[in-house]
Amino acid sequence: MLLGVVAPAHAVKIRDLVQVAGVRSNQLIGYGLVVGLDGSGDQTTQAPFTTQSLENMLQQFGITVPASARPQLKNAAAVMVTADLPPFAKPGQTIDVTVASIGNAKSIRGGQLLMAPLRGADGNVYAVAQGSVVVGGISAQGKSGSSVQVNISASGRIPNGASVERVVASSFAGGGDLMLNLNTADFTTAARIATAINHAYGAGTAQPVDGGTVSVRGPQDPAQKVAWLGAIQNLDVQPGDAPARIVVNSRTGTVVIGSDVRVSAAAVAHGAIQVTISEQAQVSQPAPFSRGGQTAIVPSSSVQVSEEGAHMFKFGPGVSLDTIVRAVNQVGATPSDLISILQALKQAGALHADLVVI
Repeated sequence: MLLGVVAPAHAVKIRDLVQVAGVRSNQLIGYGLVVGLDGSGDQTTQAPFTTQSLENMLQQFGITVPASARPQLKNAAAVMVTADLPPFAKPGQTIDVTVASIGNAKSIRGGQLLMAPLRGADGNVYAVAQGSVVVGGISAQGKSGSSVQVNISASGRIPNGASVERVVASSFAGGGDLMLNLNTADFTTAARIATAINHAYGAGTAQPVDGGTVSVRGPQDPAQKVAWLGAIQNLDVQPGDAPARIVVNSRTGTVVIGSDVRVSAAAVAHGAIQVTISEQAQVSQPAPFSRGGQTAIVPSSSVQVSEEGAHMFKFGPGVSLDTIVRAVNQVGATPSDLISILQALKQAGALHADLVVI
């Protein structure tokens, strides 16, 4: 069980609180072939599209595969290639790509990705990927069927594996006001960002549109706009207080409690019921010299129910985070117990915070 405490707000740079509207990355996707595998590629009887892709590629090089031939490929795998095109990327720059098998290849370790065009949502090609695949996982299998696997070996990455071929149009160089979108919408933070910009560049320079956007008037010259926006991003702003919130990860048992969480007066008793079932087979023998008797196995079940003593603790009105953590640790609550206690307090109306379960 892990209890995290959120630190109080302090001054941070504006660049850590906002993103400039229109300045974002774009997702790219493509289809390709990975070759050079050591017998761990697709089984073509179950993944015929791998053979079809290879035949289409060979035709582009003037090689025609007879229609009667059925290549049995083991060293090739069909893959999907994905990448994120960062903002302001220019032709000739390189980006990282992720390669993942879509067939039944066991591993693409040591494979070579052949030239694969990467397209955007509009269907245009923005980058071309090719290179050696780096796989972080490993798998091995014996003849008896025993196998071992660490991480995933059917996907990997190619650092700097794609070359940018097309520029994505951006609204940054155009005219008009710039919109600063907050990473976390908050009216107080938006107002403080506008106040800090107006204090540095004069009244009316920035205006909060809503809790998630601040409109900023700047120079029309793109060269001046870059330096001006860089100076704005370095201004210090104290963000608004985070909302009272408790985040619970039921899978890992991680519980993060915000510093502003408060609990009304409440008494909590939490116990655990354990049910133990044991099975033990007994042999029943027929009587001596009996006729027609047979040995039989008679199951014997033992069911026991035990309930541990419930621990009760009391919260006073307006109790702070330190008191909550101390009370829970004193009773030795497990992560599942803590989640149950928090949910019960929320249902009772004694927990004044948002309970988020992920």
